[in-house]
Amino acid sequence: MLAAVIVVQLALGVAACGYVVSVDVPPDPVPPQASVLYYRDGHTVLARIGLTDRTDVTLDKVPVGVRQAFIAAEDRGFYEHYGVSVRGLSRALWSNVVSDSGQGASTITQQYVRNAYLTQERTVSRKAKEAALALKVEHRFTKDEILERYLNTIYFGRGAYGIEAAAHAFFGTSVAQLTAFQGAVLAAMVKDPTRGDPAVDPTWTLDRWKWILRAMSEAGWLPDGAADQTPYPAVAKESVTAATIGGPIGLITDRVEEELVAAGITRQQIRTGGLSITTTLDATAQQAATGSIAKALNGQPEVLRTALVAIDPRDGGVRAYYGGDRGRGFYDDALAARPPASTFKPLVLAAAEERGIAYQSYYNGTSPRVFSDRGGVPLYNQDNLQCPVCPLDTAMVHSLNTPFYALAEKIGPNRVRDLALRLGVPERYGDQVTMVDLKGELSPGRTRADIALGRYAVAPADLASVYATLAGGGTRTNRHFVVSVTAAESGVLHRYQVKPVRVLDAGVAADMGAVLSQVVDEEGRVPGVAAAAKTGSQQYGDTNDSSDAWTAGWASGLAAVIWVGRDKPGPIRTKDGKAINGDGMPYEIFQKFLTGAFAGRPAGDLPPASHVGRQDMGDLETLEGDVSMAPGQIIRGPQKGDQVDRSLAFGTWSERVSRLTDVLQKYASSGTDFSVSFVDRKTGHRYDYQGDREFETASVVKVELLAALLLQAQDEGRGLTTAEQKSVRKMIVASDNDAAVKVYAKIGGVDGLRQKLERLGLHDTDPDPQFGLTTTTAKDQTRMVSALTAAGSPLNEDSKALILQLMSSVNADQTWGVSAASFEGEQTAQKNGWVSRAAEEGRWIVNSTGRISGEKTDVALSVLSHGHKTQQEGIKVVEHISALTRSYLGW
Repeated sequence: MLAAVIVVQLALGVAACGYVVSVDVPPDPVPPQASVLYYRDGHTVLARIGLTDRTDVTLDKVPVGVRQAFIAAEDRGFYEHYGVSVRGLSRALWSNVVSDSGQGASTITQQYVRNAYLTQERTVSRKAKEAALALKVEHRFTKDEILERYLNTIYFGRGAYGIEAAAHAFFGTSVAQLTAFQGAVLAAMVKDPTRGDPAVDPTWTLDRWKWILRAMSEAGWLPDGAADQTPYPAVAKESVTAATIGGPIGLITDRVEEELVAAGITRQQIRTGGLSITTTLDATAQQAATGSIAKALNGQPEVLRTALVAIDPRDGGVRAYYGGDRGRGFYDDALAARPPASTFKPLVLAAAEERGIAYQSYYNGTSPRVFSDRGGVPLYNQDNLQCPVCPLDTAMVHSLNTPFYALAEKIGPNRVRDLALRLGVPERYGDQVTMVDLKGELSPGRTRADIALGRYAVAPADLASVYATLAGGGTRTNRHFVVSVTAAESGVLHRYQVKPVRVLDAGVAADMGAVLSQVVDEEGRVPGVAAAAKTGSQQYGDTNDSSDAWTAGWASGLAAVIWVGRDKPGPIRTKDGKAINGDGMPYEIFQKFLTGAFAGRPAGDLPPASHVGRQDMGDLETLEGDVSMAPGQIIRGPQKGDQVDRSLAFGTWSERVSRLTDVLQKYASSGTDFSVSFVDRKTGHRYDYQGDREFETASVVKVELLAALLLQAQDEGRGLTTAEQKSVRKMIVASDNDAAVKVYAKIGGVDGLRQKLERLGLHDTDPDPQFGLTTTTAKDQTRMVSALTAAGSPLNEDSKALILQLMSSVNADQTWGVSAASFEGEQTAQKNGWVSRAAEEGRWIVNSTGRISGEKTDVALSVLSHGHKTQQEGIKVVEHISALTRSYLGW
């Protein structure tokens, strides 16, 4: 056996020697070449990704400390071995054979050989050839010559090839001026030129940099402790030497490169290997995308941002893509998650059909309606449209909220989320689970029926995948940008394999197309193209503006999603000051894009409806009161400010006050217990009716708790911590009592709150150990609102802005209370509160306090009330009193 082993070893050794002898070192390294991206036709050039910055230097120009950093990072035994680490090579070969892991363990010589002579493919044959060439290179060149060649052939990112170009790209200097610590920054990038860029992942880079410094200390090249005692070198935020690809194509090249890296092709190979990359992009569709967007944005405010993603549902290939026009490396709006608004309603309907509910089922489309998982907050339809007996397809055409919220609640919001995941929304964005309430919202970690309103953020690209799956008859093919990749010498390196998966019944998908084609009939047809679409608009705070406007839809063979918004949420308006909604600019882009994309070729018809499910699965049993029972009838309901009668505001101020007081006294004599206080900052007028009467605060005291916490933070010379920010948002927007209890304890309970109330000028509010039982007056509540706007307030500007912003967020959902005294174009920042007391036969306390502001308006208004039989009765009383105040005083 021993003899046999010796013979086998000798045979292997002779074979290895023979193999090494048979491998020739190429006379010159292959020069770096740009890779070419082609449109899907395979010959029209889309872009070139290539090296633009390289200057070779001799080794004597590279400081010794910089050389040592690379040796410590990549090959500590560089000057001892003969080109190959036997242990590392054996481990890598075994790993590749057994598990196909692609493990490396290369020496500096092997890395140089791979970069200079070979491809990046992860195979045993390539590894063997790499080892053989390394041995021959070690025989041909000295160690210093190999190190010099290696440092001149590495790709560092930012378009920098070689260490001299990298020194300029990252530090703005030549390599000769680098310190050992700067050299370690560059050495850290060898492992991953993209992630290693400090501007991309500073934590990863810092950790690897420290690891390299520790290795240098162990080798005796740096003092002990250098890794922990040395400040990280300053690195330029971006390269000033690297050329980039501008315009919308720049972001496409970013997406292509990311996809190829995920497929195992390195960035260095992409940028220097002369690859031919055929993409899925269609030249006609891409031109239609950029042209339609350019026309829509021409002359519009620069703050507007747009995204468009179009996908062929048959193979998942991206045919057109626009994430912004700023070029490579910039923020990609197509990948930024935004609230999709009403474009999610088709998912609710599809999930309902999976449960046997037909799209012609009748649902209660009255407005407002109260649902169990909204904390008692009424839900309104846009423009308060009423459709008491509403077929679901009619509700879709008019984008009514209440029927689809009821539908989501009936089938279960998780079923809608599950369908969204199947259709193409990812499970997570980073560390955040998608389509669930966040911390500070009503039900953290849980999906509520709010999913029907598109409140949970989704990226335009992912929504395009969802609609492509619907367009594909319920068959999902993953979104991708690359068809194939070939290299001149190696042939095909990568070819995308389409793997269609059925995730939705074809009949359900056909029904969605039939329903959404009715939306197109309503909004305006696409000339020459049979299309289906849904528009959506996300309201900005309590304003009449939108922060996100969408159109999502498809024609036969092409699905497209268009988003219009801003980098940071804010009102989106045209150059004429008009609000942008989904049925405006996004829909116009959708129409022009499809028209251009199908230019010169016919667009097929959409499949006919399959009529899945039963039509007797509605919820008309929830209808209350005297309503029209005509199926599908749409009626415009009460509008903002309808309860205000301007004709009553005449005469002098004192005369108006007298008439209002008479009316309120008669109202109170009927048994309604309330008080009201009003302050007009524009005129200085004030009014109160029983404004000094004490009432239980309920949740309106949470504004005072927030103000007290902010005062405490100001006294300590700090802002709110992240935990505090989450807690106060939960307390104000979600009216969470547990969060309020924590804040109450943090400010010192009764004594702490009382002391801060005095500073705010609130002398009538009496804190109770249980914050909800605290008493207050309507006058004190208007004093609190005034403290949010007055120049002499103890609250600083940041604190006042935060409180008003959170109160505005409340009114975005809770459009009741003192907001009944506001008109279109005015903003309301408010806090509402209600509580039922068992000790008082379940009678309700309902309070509302806030600020109403506009071009000619800036008032504080507070209404406190008590003794209502039901919550809804109390809300009506508060709104009626608010409206009476404006009707008679005429502010």
